[in-house]
Amino acid sequence: MSNDIPQQSTPPSDQNQNVPPNQPEAQQSPPLKPHRGAVVLVLGILGIAICFILGIIAWVMGNKDLAEIDAGRMDPSGRGITQAGKICGIVGVCLQIAVIVLQLLLGIGFFLASTRTQA
Repeated sequence: MSNDIPQQSTPPSDQNQNVPPNQPEAQQSPPLKPHRGAVVLVLGILGIAICFILGIIAWVMGNKDLAEIDAGRMDPSGRGITQAGKICGIVGVCLQIAVIVLQLLLGIGFFLASTRTQA
């Protein structure tokens, strides 16, 4: 006796698909930007040692880069260096503000002291 049940064949394009229909196969994430942790750290250190403007730049760059790292768009291996550079930038700015305030207070104090001795 012959087999009277017809065999159904599936088209060859559907045989090896493991992905359900209407779903993308594999979403590849875009490549991560390289971190700038070394640049931020150098600017932060120079902000302490030389010029507080560099500390402000390190602070701003550090904030932006940490936000990029948190969003998954930048290489997370530079997080520690970036944080250190940002902190150095903050310290540099705070030290410079303290020096400016101290200079103003001393200048005012010397001015007041010199006007009292002349009167």
